[in-house]
Amino acid sequence: MSERSNKAVLAETPAQNGRPKVVFRSAGDRFLLAEFGEMALDLTLNFRVLGLNQRLKDAAIDGVIETVPALRSIMVHYDSTTLAPATLIAAIEEHYAALPPVEDLSIPSRAITLPLAVDDQWTRADIARYVQYIRKDAPNIINGNNIEYAAMYNGLPDAEAFVETFMATPWWNAANGFFPGLPFMFPLDPRYAVVIPKYNPTRPFTPEGAVGIAGPCLAIYPVPSPGGYQLIGRTIPIYDAQQRNPAFADNPILMKPGDRVTFTRCTDDELIALRERVYDGSYQYQIEDGVLDVGDYLAGLQAIEPEAEAFRRRQQEAAEQTPLP
Repeated sequence: MSERSNKAVLAETPAQNGRPKVVFRSAGDRFLLAEFGEMALDLTLNFRVLGLNQRLKDAAIDGVIETVPALRSIMVHYDSTTLAPATLIAAIEEHYAALPPVEDLSIPSRAITLPLAVDDQWTRADIARYVQYIRKDAPNIINGNNIEYAAMYNGLPDAEAFVETFMATPWWNAANGFFPGLPFMFPLDPRYAVVIPKYNPTRPFTPEGAVGIAGPCLAIYPVPSPGGYQLIGRTIPIYDAQQRNPAFADNPILMKPGDRVTFTRCTDDELIALRERVYDGSYQYQIEDGVLDVGDYLAGLQAIEPEAEAFRRRQQEAAEQTPLP
């Protein structure tokens, strides 16, 4: 590593006592980035991040303005005129060392159920625009949708089988980011862990409320925007700057890291009516407070590992035979 690039790394804590390593990076003169473990998709890293993030919030460290947890990192916004980076790093290390083993963590976790119109008119319209103006030969678009390609890529018999598969698992919101309130969600049940490559090139338009998958990650688009995720359907708003529904009374962003999201099917017409009720304030979002007991969750994973591995093998074999976008 060059001398110049080294300057971004302020400190490193090696892995010890069962805890992954931490790398502390400077992110400007008022932000510190703490990265945990190796760069891999491992939800146990996210469980540790969310557990540590809660400890830091509860500690109310003088000079810390905000903490922003991500999949395997925490960005800390701090007042550099009152809090030195070395002091902040020492405080984070202290709370990280005091964190219980991952299997003993209980993460505050709301259960959220959202309606979903599958293969809806809005996403189909933007897919059609993509074919017309961007790429006519995109292999990920079959019969005007992305779902048939997703089924093929995952070794599933048809589009309906794909929809049933991805709806069979709760989706864990590891972090918000990119656009205001955009959730990055991953399947909690690996027996239904579908994977899909991104668009190539990126789609210039996506409707607000669109539900898409890229790689193993599911996202809900909070605003109309470009995007590269394969489009599955559309749901009700998860972001409203005008805060027209009671669900947004405290925050225009609906989703929180640690939320578990499931979907129920609805028609396009039903979705139109539901969205109108969201904005007139009469719709009540289906949200239940709860916790994720990490130890129970990890024990459950062991019990279903043979089924999960069988799904991964079928998925990988199908992906190798499916053209990439």
